[in-house]
Amino acid sequence: MTQKPAQTEKFLKKVPLFAGLSDADLEAMESMVEAVRLESGQLLFAEGDTGDRAYVIEEGQLEVFKTSEGRETLLAVRGTGDVIGEMALLENLPRNASVRARGSTRLLAVRKEQFERLLEASQSAARVLFYTVLQRWRATEAVLRHSERMAQLGILTAGVAHEMNNPAAAVKRGADQLATAMDELAPAARDAAQLKLSDEQRQAMTRLEERARDLRKPVTQLNPIERSDRTSAVEDWLTGRGVEEPWDLSSTLVDRGYEAAQLEQAVANFSAAQIPVVLKYVVAVGKVHALINEIAIGTGRISEIVKALKSYSYLDQAPVQDVDIREGIDNTLVILSNKLKSGVAVRREYAPDLPRIEAYGSELNQVWTNLIDNAADAMNGNGNLVIRARSEGQGVAVEVEDDGPGIPPEIRPKVFDAFFTTKPPGKGTGLGLNDSYNIVVHRHRGSIDVTSKPGMTCFKVWLPMVLS
Repeated sequence: MTQKPAQTEKFLKKVPLFAGLSDADLEAMESMVEAVRLESGQLLFAEGDTGDRAYVIEEGQLEVFKTSEGRETLLAVRGTGDVIGEMALLENLPRNASVRARGSTRLLAVRKEQFERLLEASQSAARVLFYTVLQRWRATEAVLRHSERMAQLGILTAGVAHEMNNPAAAVKRGADQLATAMDELAPAARDAAQLKLSDEQRQAMTRLEERARDLRKPVTQLNPIERSDRTSAVEDWLTGRGVEEPWDLSSTLVDRGYEAAQLEQAVANFSAAQIPVVLKYVVAVGKVHALINEIAIGTGRISEIVKALKSYSYLDQAPVQDVDIREGIDNTLVILSNKLKSGVAVRREYAPDLPRIEAYGSELNQVWTNLIDNAADAMNGNGNLVIRARSEGQGVAVEVEDDGPGIPPEIRPKVFDAFFTTKPPGKGTGLGLNDSYNIVVHRHRGSIDVTSKPGMTCFKVWLPMVLS
């Protein structure tokens, strides 16, 4: 704090907020305000702080900014004569943004009770403040909505990239290994072709090949100890049959479900000299087909993610579509799978006769994204998420329920308000649920509400069958 300069009253007369005060009221206000000086970069207050004062900038500039997910968004720069910090006083809420000095700045601080008396005593002050707040609200909302959408796009893109990275790496790894496997298969096939096999032996060879190629049958699931014991037993059996480098074959044979006794029966028709050649060929065939299958699974997963992303965004489609709610929710879960897979168990409860509805598909997917993302955050990434969809009246009802800590009753009515968030400062802009409300209620003529208690929070969305 510093002492007020001599020209404070003269300065206050030039500020629109105080211009309508009588000389007596202005003199009283001048005696009550406190001078504050900030150096460049110094914080005036932080998002989440209790708001007990408003400030008038007497000299210098202030930056208004919000931080979300580690990313800072500049909302505005305020200069001489501007009022700052009034919103927290009017709404009796914590500060919804942070403010710092852009250079050496001098301010006049007005306490909450003084500010309230000012508004009661001066209609012109109330009118000026109303228009100021309205203008700032619109400007701030526009900046934050753009920032929120860009941030959400970045998060979704990063999640999709992460999801595609695993199958893409599997495809590359499989392709690299397939080249080696093909190099092993060629000489093994040549050696097997040179064997003089009887009809009975050819039939046995065919059965072995079919089992090596058949990847539809599930491979026996073994714990590490069981697998190690079985591999060791098969390796000993191979060694006893004169197979060179038995460790190279034993693992693949165990993967295909073979035990030593089964191998003994499978090669019973072959001579001791033929067994190593036959098994080497069969294992080479198995390796090639297993790698082809791995590549197919990887490319299939990539195709599934791309398809889900395209459906999620409703690319190349009209704004209003005939929408399958289940498909939209499932695509959203694919897009958010990177965030959910660490510890969130998802259960889908879709009615089998769920009808399609007329809707703005991409906008509804924003609603599902906000609700599912909020549920995951509420559970701190670990819990149970239940998504229900059913017919209800002349529309469809969707419920997103989590078993997080719940929303306190005193703040439940505010959850759909713009800029209101239950997340700690720096973790959200408070626009996600407000956007969802606008999309459901104003765009689709539906409804959205929430019920909550400790251990259960459920957001229910109702959407009409046809847009009116």
